[in-house]
Amino acid sequence: MNHSLPTSIGSAGSYHYFAVVTACFTFLLIVAGALVTGNEAGLSVPDWPLSYGSLNPPWEGNIRYEHGHRLVAAFVGLLTIALAVWVWKKETRGPVRKLGWIALGVVVAQGILGGITVLWYLPAPISVLHACLAQTFFCLVVSLAWLSSPAWTRQRREASSSLPLNRLAMATAGAIYLQLLLGAIFRHTQSGILPHLLGALLVTVLAVCLVARVFQSQRLPSGLTVAATSLGILLALQLLLGLASWLLRLATADAVQPQFPVVAVTTAHVAVGALILAASVILALQSFRVRSEGRRAESRVPATPVNP
Repeated sequence: MNHSLPTSIGSAGSYHYFAVVTACFTFLLIVAGALVTGNEAGLSVPDWPLSYGSLNPPWEGNIRYEHGHRLVAAFVGLLTIALAVWVWKKETRGPVRKLGWIALGVVVAQGILGGITVLWYLPAPISVLHACLAQTFFCLVVSLAWLSSPAWTRQRREASSSLPLNRLAMATAGAIYLQLLLGAIFRHTQSGILPHLLGALLVTVLAVCLVARVFQSQRLPSGLTVAATSLGILLALQLLLGLASWLLRLATADAVQPQFPVVAVTTAHVAVGALILAASVILALQSFRVRSEGRRAESRVPATPVNP
């Protein structure tokens, strides 16, 4: 088996660890945003881009959540600029280079939407779009980190897969993103929870089928099985957090202010949801890589001569 890295892709992977750092801070940004929503701190700072006309307002009350969220967002923006330039200069794969610029465009749009949510007093459609775009950006950065990783560039000539796995992986990732959208609608509009529950059922069925499909397959790369295992564990944790969040909301329905247990559990629910989406995206990417490698492997097999 040949585990050598192609020179062109190996050099492009020089930004891998920087992409991982950017993804980690993006995850932190999602957590910070969930804390803002959970603590109902969205309008604790009435102006934008400054906070009370300053870069360093008083760190008290809900101001610390909103201003802290802005500081993390600004830092992630700077990281994304550096990452996009690095990818453009070092990457040789055209689609991946475009992915870097798309990530930069999304983070700029995300910052503008964040300002609009404040200046327009938290309009529900903009708040939902802001939440969903955050998950989209997280997926883009995670994809850049994975596509430049040794696990992606390592050759697996014996790997093979089939189209149903690719389609199932894509359907699962799409359903998870839809479920996060339904969750954002539920959190920002206080609408009924039924669509979110139905989405959870759909995601559970697809994810269980996908994980089972992966472990029933043979000669698959370790990255695929690790992603499938992570998806299964995170999904089980997410279901428990969802149940706990719902029960805590019922128990504190008469509370005037958001209670700490509710904020902690709902924030964890949002954070684990982001990790589930990232795991599903990696699974989908890896499933297509396996498929293409399988086809290349088949093309290398010499045709068997037919005896007359």
